[in-house]
Amino acid sequence: MPTPSDDLLRRVSDDLIDGYDEELEMEIEDDDRPDGLDSAEAARRREARRTYFRELFRLQAELVKLQDWVVHTGHKVVVVFEGRDAAGKGGVIKRITQRLNPRVCRVVALPAPNDRERTQWYFQRYVTQLPAGGEIVLFDRSWYNRAGVERVMGFCNEEQVEEFFRTVPEFEKMLVRSGIQLVKYWFSISDEEQEARFLGRIHDPLKQWKLSPMDLESRRRWEHYTKVKEEMLARTHTPESPWWVVPADDKKTARLNCIHHLLSLIPYHEVERPSITLPERIRHEGYRRHQVPGEIYVPQVY
Repeated sequence: MPTPSDDLLRRVSDDLIDGYDEELEMEIEDDDRPDGLDSAEAARRREARRTYFRELFRLQAELVKLQDWVVHTGHKVVVVFEGRDAAGKGGVIKRITQRLNPRVCRVVALPAPNDRERTQWYFQRYVTQLPAGGEIVLFDRSWYNRAGVERVMGFCNEEQVEEFFRTVPEFEKMLVRSGIQLVKYWFSISDEEQEARFLGRIHDPLKQWKLSPMDLESRRRWEHYTKVKEEMLARTHTPESPWWVVPADDKKTARLNCIHHLLSLIPYHEVERPSITLPERIRHEGYRRHQVPGEIYVPQVY
């Protein structure tokens, strides 16, 4: 194979940098800190940010190794992400999936059940989302809706809640016995931090879509949520499927700690990949590329 030209190497390098810029774009979107910092504080935050990116990229490289191992071994993984609104569940899920194959690692974020689903066994619509061999499924909220939002908002009665608490330990034991590795995370934020994040969303046009009337009502019912959350953790924390609590007032450390912990729970190792050689493109002497009509090109505004 011929030696790559300087121009080709530059293009490859630019593509790699562009991949890392994607994370930077996400961070800028998430960054709601005030300007006007003194120079010492600004320098400290720059260094903290560099450390964060360095660790995130390292952990994401490990997630790719985990993905390869899951595919190679046929392992099945379910990760449940629960927590109050604005606790940072979506942020860590984005960072986990960012470098992974969506056919291997997929996110499930089910809407409210429809009329038909409300007549089914409560767990039925979640069962259809469970992984096959060689898959990772991340639940952005899960069957624990019944013990949380549904209970607080009055979408179910106490008899249904008690039935949930009776059933869920057995349901999760069945998942584990079937060969699924189940990991459950609760993202924990303080009253003050949730208030700050909600206000940030209210005043940021790019984030207002994240706020629903249900979110605002959940803010009003903070203490009720606390009560049902504590009961949920106490009654569904079992040896087969324990809960893990992620302190999440700091978004970046929460992401790093959660990903690091998830990696520590799965006995993966690097799977050797065959070396890849880019084949030479076949060229035919009579090949001519046809002109594409100019009017169908996207305008080059930038």
